[in-house]
Amino acid sequence: MSHSVAGEPPATGRRAAPLTTAVYSAAEWDLLTGLPGRVLVAATAPGPGRPERGVQAGLAGLDAVAAGRGFDSDLVRAVVAAIYARHDGAPAPTERLTDMVDLLAACRAAVRVLQRRADPADSAAYRQWVQSVAGRVCRAAPGPDGVAASPADRRFLDRLGGALGLG
Repeated sequence: MSHSVAGEPPATGRRAAPLTTAVYSAAEWDLLTGLPGRVLVAATAPGPGRPERGVQAGLAGLDAVAAGRGFDSDLVRAVVAAIYARHDGAPAPTERLTDMVDLLAACRAAVRVLQRRADPADSAAYRQWVQSVAGRVCRAAPGPDGVAASPADRRFLDRLGGALGLG
């Protein structure tokens, strides 16, 4: 039987949230669970100086998301579990997902949430994991010169890392 943090059984029909997720509001949790997918979409999107990405790059990003299951962070593992548990079938609003300004703002908002609510080790692990999703996409399909990440890709990763407080 699942018990709440206080040791009392949860309300009828409800499961107690894992301690990791219980400290976040619904909006904060949506931000944290949605950010890896938004980063994946932005990393696969072509842009000035950034090559068109194929299926291989998208699969590399999905593998990076799934790799979070093996992280030594309760937060990262809980986020990955929540991502894989979603079955709403609603199409994502791609015009917002690939907008770089919006993505960087979401990254900075996630950092603020993590500073307020997360253990510092979980915060660092989450931010590094999100960055690794973009990194794997950018390195997945080398350009025509054989370089895995173009200068534009490196700028993208640098901007993302800065917004995530990693730079």
